[in-house]
Amino acid sequence: MPYLYGERVRLRAAEKSDISLFYKWVNDPDVTENLVLHYPVSITEEEAWYEGMISKAVENHVHVIEIRQHDEQGFPYWLPIGNIQFLEVHWRPRHSEVGIMIGEKDYWDQGYGSEAMKVLIKHGFETLNLNRIWLVVYEKNLRGISAYKKCGFTEEGRLREAHYQHGQYSDIIIMSILRKEWETIKERV
Repeated sequence: MPYLYGERVRLRAAEKSDISLFYKWVNDPDVTENLVLHYPVSITEEEAWYEGMISKAVENHVHVIEIRQHDEQGFPYWLPIGNIQFLEVHWRPRHSEVGIMIGEKDYWDQGYGSEAMKVLIKHGFETLNLNRIWLVVYEKNLRGISAYKKCGFTEEGRLREAHYQHGQYSDIIIMSILRKEWETIKERV
């Protein structure tokens, strides 16, 4: 399965040639504001991260989120705007954490992240036969929480004051979607 498609997005396997793009994104403070990253990342570290990621099982590889664009002559091409992945699939209980980053800020708040998440959720339930997909989100990330709710995620718990940033403690919210919940909403989301 070379690509996973939504209406406006496609997910493809990350390539070595994407490292410079990832490097740019993970060193942008606006992009990493709601991510776990707290330090600048060198290109060498990003290359090492890529090699470590690619050595894992294929279901844990990063997918590049691309959107269809057209050049000046009207020819279509795919523009990378972020990435998404199952962080670690656990086969016996059939669950995985998911992570997403929209690195191109010009494409924030246009629904691309929600659509990419829906594509990966569908893949997780229909292809990988997962039963539960979950994520963690900082309570201040209202845009993310809203997007995850649109995809069918519900809050299942909080780690109280488990996040420290900008001199303040805040909660980390755990959200999930179960296969049976997705089955009832998949036509609407």
